[in-house]
Amino acid sequence: MKSIRKGGRSAARLITSLAIVVGLGISTAACTSDGGGTDGGTSSGEPQSGGEITVLLDSGFAGGWATGLDPATSNTTGANLPQNAAIFGGLFTLEADDDGLNARIESNQAEGYEWTDEGLTLTVTLRDGITFTDGTAMDADAVVWNWIRLLNSGSTGAPRLQLDTTGEAPDLSDEFMDSLWAALPADVDEATVMGHLAAIQAVDDLTVQMKLTAVDGSLVNGFPASALNLIASPSAYAEMGAEDFSLMPVGAGPFIITSDSMSDRLELEKNPDYFKDGLPYLDAINFQSVGGDQVAYQTLLAGQGDVIEGLSAVTLIQEAQNNPDVAVYPGVPTSPYVVQLNTRVAPFDDIKAREAVYYATDFAAINEGLFKGDGEMSQSFTASGGLFWNPEVDGYREYDLDKAKALVEELGGLTVTLGTTDIVTARSVNTALQTQWKEAGIDVEITAQPLGDVINDFLGGQWQAMLQTAGAWDPSVGIGVSVRFGSTSPFSGAPLPAEEGATTELDDLLAAAVSTIDDDERKMYYDEIAKYISDEALAPFGMAFTPAQVVREGVYGPGLSTPIPALAVNEGVLYDRVWVESD
Repeated sequence: MKSIRKGGRSAARLITSLAIVVGLGISTAACTSDGGGTDGGTSSGEPQSGGEITVLLDSGFAGGWATGLDPATSNTTGANLPQNAAIFGGLFTLEADDDGLNARIESNQAEGYEWTDEGLTLTVTLRDGITFTDGTAMDADAVVWNWIRLLNSGSTGAPRLQLDTTGEAPDLSDEFMDSLWAALPADVDEATVMGHLAAIQAVDDLTVQMKLTAVDGSLVNGFPASALNLIASPSAYAEMGAEDFSLMPVGAGPFIITSDSMSDRLELEKNPDYFKDGLPYLDAINFQSVGGDQVAYQTLLAGQGDVIEGLSAVTLIQEAQNNPDVAVYPGVPTSPYVVQLNTRVAPFDDIKAREAVYYATDFAAINEGLFKGDGEMSQSFTASGGLFWNPEVDGYREYDLDKAKALVEELGGLTVTLGTTDIVTARSVNTALQTQWKEAGIDVEITAQPLGDVINDFLGGQWQAMLQTAGAWDPSVGIGVSVRFGSTSPFSGAPLPAEEGATTELDDLLAAAVSTIDDDERKMYYDEIAKYISDEALAPFGMAFTPAQVVREGVYGPGLSTPIPALAVNEGVLYDRVWVESD
């Protein structure tokens, strides 16, 4: 069998209510590198065991877990990556070299995976001897139990998989089926469950197979940000019941929950039976919810926290870089700014209006003026931290004020409403764009609204231009290119097909990019997609940023002091390898 080490899932199939709410927010951290704080790099010493840290999480994102931490029923799995990494560990992890480059999916609780049947069957092999923290085995039956629960429990975080449900479910033990039915909603559709059991089967104690009806070349790449990656103890669920298990789920990760005050504070202690020798380094870890970047930074300076995951306020990042008591680690960019143009309504149903905006937009000047040139420029939907990056697209319309003025004059004038999310950096970028476009003769009204109102504008379909971010480590995972440019996405302004039920040329390219498990073929399709977006002038792209990790001096680990590309918004910290330097 051929082993494939890269893969993932189509964003159009994965998108969920939470993922939309999370991903439509603007990432605002500037990747600056001047100042007195530490930027990047690692400790020169060896990791040390012991110690305890408190991680500060924004209550509007990772610091909110109002629907609990049970992977099958939580609606915030994509935001709660920090807690999930500590509790469950995960079948796979996204790893990178110390400089954040060469990112790849690596096996963790899984021993490996293989694609067979021309990419229609995924086989995952588990490591032998792993146990949940209640002492029961983390085996193939446990994985099947978790995946079936996830697909049938109503979570908005459940993946949308094209499963082959045409076969027959295996003859499973009464004990397994009783446990599964007891863990599913009372009104669950039994036929659907049995179809899922036909598609997802335990081949032996350590092997699980998933059968698909269509090749999904990004399925495995999406695991680290998906609830599919998080395997919980079926025995603990049966003993605790749904409510208690949602509050304090039992996994096989590096830490065990000792206290959970929902969406406030989560306390965990070291798992003494963790399957990796010598890990975790920390004795304990706490996750504290805080009300925004300013509160997080002040809490860190007051000595009541040790780590801020994903500080995004540029002014605070710059302040932290001049503070010798903290270290600032910029992430690896994956998501460039993009001005989405709604081709479905005037004025951008006319390509000349779209071209005028391209020629009137000077993102390089905005990068220099607002971010001291520290942003990474891109002409497509990802950045250097992402797969299939294409920084320069042949024929891309670059800033040319004379051409912009000529097009506006030819159009007889151009009036545009440019919206964005109500975040300080996004507002600043929009103000700069307004100034530039006015120089070309474009009459621009800018708006900045709360995220919920921005989403409503997208859903209403009458918006004209919207400053957002686009991209992820894998372009088809999270809020990737399909979400921004697929014709069926409610968050796209790309052209609609000629008739209902049909697809556009761009839709077909997006589908083709995930219909293969060959990375070279995927790169070819994503290059074609970048060229198509450019040729049709669908959206000018700009500089890419990622939030920064800010820690007190002496805290190190992958995803903190060494960057890992963001799967969606923030980096995924590998907390089993985080350590603190003793005084």
